[in-house]
Amino acid sequence: MAVPSCDRAFLSFQCRSDPDFSGGVPRHDLPNAGVRFSGKVNSLSRGSSVHGMSSLILRFPPNFVRQLSVKARRNCSNIGVAQVVAASWSNNHASPDFTPAANAVDAAAIAPFDITTGDEEGAVVEDSPRADRNVQIEDLTNVKYSSFLSSDGSIAIHAGERLGRGIVTDAITTPVVNTSAYFFKKTSDLIDFKEKRRASFEYGRYGNPTSIVAEEKISALEGADATLLMASGMCASTVLLLALVPAGGHIVTTTDCYRKTRIFIETILPKMGITATVIDPADIGALESVLNQKKVTLFFTESPTNPFLRCVDIELVSKLCHEKGALVCIDGTFATPLNQKALALGADLVVHSATKYLGGHNDVLGGCISGPDKLVSAVRTLHHILGGAINPNAAYLIIRGMKTLHLRVQQQNSTAQRIAEILEAHPKVRCVYYPGLPSHPEYHLAKRQMTGFGGVVSFEVDGDLLTTAKFVDALKIPYIAPSFGGCESIVDQPAIMSYWDLKESERAKYGIMDNLVRFSFGVEDFEDLKADILQALESI
Repeated sequence: MAVPSCDRAFLSFQCRSDPDFSGGVPRHDLPNAGVRFSGKVNSLSRGSSVHGMSSLILRFPPNFVRQLSVKARRNCSNIGVAQVVAASWSNNHASPDFTPAANAVDAAAIAPFDITTGDEEGAVVEDSPRADRNVQIEDLTNVKYSSFLSSDGSIAIHAGERLGRGIVTDAITTPVVNTSAYFFKKTSDLIDFKEKRRASFEYGRYGNPTSIVAEEKISALEGADATLLMASGMCASTVLLLALVPAGGHIVTTTDCYRKTRIFIETILPKMGITATVIDPADIGALESVLNQKKVTLFFTESPTNPFLRCVDIELVSKLCHEKGALVCIDGTFATPLNQKALALGADLVVHSATKYLGGHNDVLGGCISGPDKLVSAVRTLHHILGGAINPNAAYLIIRGMKTLHLRVQQQNSTAQRIAEILEAHPKVRCVYYPGLPSHPEYHLAKRQMTGFGGVVSFEVDGDLLTTAKFVDALKIPYIAPSFGGCESIVDQPAIMSYWDLKESERAKYGIMDNLVRFSFGVEDFEDLKADILQALESI
């Protein structure tokens, strides 16, 4: 369970030159020995101890404090006191315009503390010597990314790493920490960790230093307090729904959405007494009606949707839902954090299948949830019970992939837009679904809330199932495969791929016609892709 609300409970501390984490330092040797703690859990005073053992182990090795960012502490509940200590240290040293996030975590997680430091507001607190710091940019732990990084592309490269990383290393790339558990030198260390006075991880399912970096990077792009990374996009969606919708709750979702999400909502959640209303993505009247008639817990949808790329008015939907006490979660996988900022538009949470654009290389599975600490913490608590933890190697691949996210998305946006225009004018294409086209039903909405329209284009070939399959087979560049968002282009015929098990009449209920094609553009040369598609169309 996350512990960001406790960051006010820990004193400033001093780095020392040796890497010993074992503690054993008398209380009177600490520079802030006069700090007084009071609270419901315990009360510490000068020279106090827990069960006869030292209760303060707050001196850390070189670079430790510098490399642990405030948000990294918030975003991973499992780093224990490092979240708390680093956040407290940063808050005490922050610039006047820096305001820590409000205490949004569940109050039941940890009993509240009060702290009296005895320091006058604005007092200067000396930092540790800098002789051992081998970095090019000094003291950036408290600097906002926006103060010297003007674009999402730069943030995607440096967030969570150069500006604060919970792994002590001078390596440019984040190390992969392959471990299933973390040890304690002695029982007193374990007790100090449990009572939130010591920095440590505990168990691999609860968190990993490599995954924290990926979470921090995504949070920076989304403008979120916290991000939780999981083993897959479906894992993220299902755990979120289970954690935030109570038994007897009601969900509103949209007609066009990822099929496995729909199956979970329609067949699994009803077993728990959770019901759902399905509306057209643009039908605001239907949303208002269900909000007035039922106690809606959550509005959950994609924007753009899969596979018809419908768009939801996130700002308006959020306003209507919040007036009735309902949460709004947007799956922004198709949009990416670069093309759309769902949280800034008013959504409470945003979900991504990191398998797609975030990873971007068709080589990793992952999913994430971003939003305020309180909501992400609630999901994290259930996640720790259910499992579904992401492998640190997968987290590393997501970190690596995100460093080229802005370059890939820029190319994919451009290619998709130009190909969509070509397809729409082609006599062998009946219909094109792409929010960047004026013919799209939510074109004006997409222009208002998106900066780019994504790298996926869906369209209907002028023909039947077999004619469409002939077109797909004639393509030479894209792979016939599920998924999307990678460097390699991918094409699929939903009637044969995702909806193969349904009869034609059943597929038609969801608008999935036999001639529908979904094309995910990679980063290949535009002219090559154009020639390949036109040649394939001429073959049918």
